[in-house]
Amino acid sequence: MTRGLWDREMVAMLLLLALMPMALTWLWFGGAEAVGRLLFVLLISGLWHVIFMLARAQPPSFAGALTGLAVAMLAPQELSLLQLVLGISFGSVMAELIFGGWGRNVLNPATVTIAFLGFGFPAAPWPDFALPVAWAAIPALALGMLLGVMSARLIAGALAVILIAWLADLPIAPVLPAFGIVLALLVTDPVTSASTRTGGWLNGALYGALVTLFAFGWGHGAPVQVAVSAALLASLAAPLLDEIAIALWTARRRRRHG
Repeated sequence: MTRGLWDREMVAMLLLLALMPMALTWLWFGGAEAVGRLLFVLLISGLWHVIFMLARAQPPSFAGALTGLAVAMLAPQELSLLQLVLGISFGSVMAELIFGGWGRNVLNPATVTIAFLGFGFPAAPWPDFALPVAWAAIPALALGMLLGVMSARLIAGALAVILIAWLADLPIAPVLPAFGIVLALLVTDPVTSASTRTGGWLNGALYGALVTLFAFGWGHGAPVQVAVSAALLASLAAPLLDEIAIALWTARRRRRHG
């Protein structure tokens, strides 16, 4: 559905704009290797989008760039080109394109791609980000909320749980950089996150709680692995959280109006 300028492509472009502070910081510290990795991921993701675009006579979409950026930043390192191609193909096709493209998918294709690569090739090391990249997630999240393409309730719910865990002196400090980066790149996806008001709070709180739980009990989990796993489970639970929110609203309405 199109409402003025608010069509699917406008939302995708605004999301890309919001992520630019973090993406440019990552490219600056990653250098030529990061640029090459991003271009390769965009190429493979773009090829699959073109194939499905031609098969369905659909216009091109900027959504592939969102997937490519997240995969390039978060996917395990030292993978062969074939392994990357397999992971990107599986995530893009099975999690997005077979459903009709971005906006109709159930799970974020980047989340599925990264989880597939992490579980499929467990010996590959996970990325370790320079601290300025993690700090750059703050303006990215703020810009996303300002532009209206990231849920402020979801972000607030996640930050509230993490703040409680930090005040409780739980061992979450090593995962905080990955927590913020994954929150911006994956969890706040407006398509696969909860869409109700209460559901947004619950979705963010669940992500923060899962990150805290995994950081506390997953002794050998890398920070990015912990955050991506939490993002995957929080995304799977999003429809249930919306159902809970709707049920609560219906119960309140019945109490008020009989």
